[in-house]
This record gives sequence, structure tokens and C-alpha cells, in this order.
Amino acid sequence: MNRLLEFFGLRRSIVGLLGVVVLVGLGEKMAEQFRPIYLIALGGGILAVSIQGFLDNLINALYSLFGGYVTHRVGTKRALLIFNLMAIAGFAIVIAIPTWQAMLAGSVLFLSWTAVSLPATMSLLGDVLPKNKQTMGVSVHSLVRRLPMAVGPIVGGILIDRYGEQPGMRLAFAVAMVMALVALWFQQRMIVDAPAERGPSEGTGPGGHPLACLRHMSPELRSLLVSDILIRFCEQIPNAFVVVWCMTTIASPLNGKEFGLLKAVEMMTAVLVYVPVAYLADRGEKKPFVLATFVFFTLFPAVLLFCHSFWPLVGAFVLRGLKEFGEPTRKALILALAPSDTRAAMFGAYYLVRDSIVSLSALAGGFVWWFWGSQVNLWAAFGCGVVGTVWFAVRGRDVMSVRA
Repeated sequence: MNRLLEFFGLRRSIVGLLGVVVLVGLGEKMAEQFRPIYLIALGGGILAVSIQGFLDNLINALYSLFGGYVTHRVGTKRALLIFNLMAIAGFAIVIAIPTWQAMLAGSVLFLSWTAVSLPATMSLLGDVLPKNKQTMGVSVHSLVRRLPMAVGPIVGGILIDRYGEQPGMRLAFAVAMVMALVALWFQQRMIVDAPAERGPSEGTGPGGHPLACLRHMSPELRSLLVSDILIRFCEQIPNAFVVVWCMTTIASPLNGKEFGLLKAVEMMTAVLVYVPVAYLADRGEKKPFVLATFVFFTLFPAVLLFCHSFWPLVGAFVLRGLKEFGEPTRKALILALAPSDTRAAMFGAYYLVRDSIVSLSALAGGFVWWFWGSQVNLWAAFGCGVVGTVWFAVRGRDVMSVRA
């Protein structure tokens, strides 16, 4: 048993973190994938959906910086407590006020968990695990995180089919709030607190302020950032409209349960590849796995364009699940390229830059869908993916080559 726990990098704090990921994630994912349908049902229309996509990425950017800063100052355990309370407040707003404006406002808070907790999560993994287990640790975290992402949409789809779009969504948000409250108790019991990376006083180095990390970002990390931005353009241009494509646009539209099953197929595909990829990536070069991920990102919008019924969509969502092939490896690469004393702050700075720029693609994708239609939207996403993949193939560097 000890050897098995060591193989997967499971320490007490890691187990506590994974428990919180399951509890918060299951509640969140019951409703998240159906937000575009909910916004349209509340009268928001396509414009509200595109604004939601823009806000999602912009909030992710700002919260990544905020999450890195808070974790840097108060430590992982206290930071996760703050982030969980923010998510609970957002769920409460959406439950209490059933309007599309309140939905967007509540999103500002309940979307905080994933983005704002990432620097704290990566910092915890970097502190607890040795370097030869960090890719495995990130992969196990990503694997466990995908389990609620697989189950949640199915449950959410069943609630929508049974109770209707508006009552079903409000019920899903109520369950999410309850599970977040349980997660509060669990994380305080299981996670061993670690000291903040710095005290409250300002410093002059990269740890003095999160934005200062940008000046200390290595050329190798900058190259990864550029390719990552282009690949996220590929993902985010159509992202908010994938559910709209599947449930309203295609020749044989799906119901909520069927779309939930597609998300389950996507997540389970990702789960199956995480551990073997992590095992190999911890023992050799990381670049080939990240490059494969970028290829899968690029292919998905082009394949989706030709899928107009359930079974072809199953194949497309298997492909979408394979885009997670090297995602933990990409995060581990950031972890390896970041200074060890400012991991949380560097993660925050990296995601601030990436998601601030990518937020514009989500907004632009809504206008492209509105004015030129779904086909132009999907082909534009594919083009961005091709450029990002070629950039990383030519300019991307591996940790081993950097050390050499």
C-alpha cells in the first residue's frame, strides 16, 4: 500500500486537496456546462452567451493573479478557505435571483474556485512532492478533477430534462452550494497548513509583487505561453457554443442527458490517459506530450463541424478528451520552469497574461457565430490551433534541454 501511495504521490495534504476537488467540482459541473442554455432561457440571447465566455476567461486571468498573490501571502490552507467562500456566495446569488444578469454576476464569484485555486494547488504539489513525482501529482489531480466533470453534467442534464431548464438549473446550483459547504469542513480537517512563501512586507525580487514575476519569466516559459495563448484561442472561440451546437444547431439535436453523456465520454477518455502519460513524462522529455495535446486541441473544432447526430459526436468528444493528453505535463512544465520560491505567484502571472488575452477570443467568437455563423466560427478556431501547434513545435523547449 505504501508503494502504491508513493507511486501516485498521495500524501495527506494531497488527499485533502483531491477530496475538495471532488466535492466542489461535482456541484459546479452539474450546472456549468448548461449555462449557455440557461442564459438563453432567461432571455439573455447569443450576446449574453458571448459575454459569459469573455467573462469566464477574463475572470480566470484576474483570479489567477489574485490566487497567486493570496496564496503567496497567507499560505495554501487559508487561501483555499477564502476561495471556497467566494464560490458559495456566487451560488447563493444565482439561486436567489433567477435573471441572466444575476447569472453573469454570480459567475464572477462561483467561477473563482477553478481559476483562483490553481496557483495554490500547484504550489502545494510543488512543496509536498519531489521533482520526479510532480508530473504524476499534477496528473492525479487532473484525473480526480475529471471524475466530477464526467458525472456532474449527466446529473445536471437529468435535472434539466425532468424539471425544465430554469428550475433544473437552480436546483443544480443549490446542490453545488451544499457540496461546497461540505468541502469547507473537509479541507480544514485534511490539509496541513504550510507557511506563506513570504511575509506581509514587500520585497524587491520576483516575490515582492505577483506582476514582478513577468520580468523574471524565462524565455522558455515565454515561448510556452505564446503557444498556449494561440491554442486557447482555438479552444475558446467556439467553447461557449459547443452545447448550443449539440442541442440546437445540428440536424438531430440532443437532449440534456445526451449532452451530459458526451461530457462523460470526454472526461473518461482524459482519465484513461493521465496516469500512463504522467509516468512516461516524469522519466523523459515533456515536449512531445504537450505537442500532442496541442494537436488534439486543433482537430476538435474541425471534426465537430461534420458531426450532426449523437454517435458521430461521441467520436468528436473522445477526441476532445484526448486534448487532455498532455495538459498535466504542460502544468508540470510550468512548475519546472518557474522559480521554486515563487511558484504560486508565477502561476498567477502566467495565467493572468494567458487568460486576459484569450478572453478577447471568447467575445470575438460570439460575434463571429452571430454575424457569420457556426461554420466560420469553427474554422477560425482550427486556424488558431494550427498556428499555435506549429509555434510550439518550432520554438518550444523542454526542461531537460534547458538544463543542458
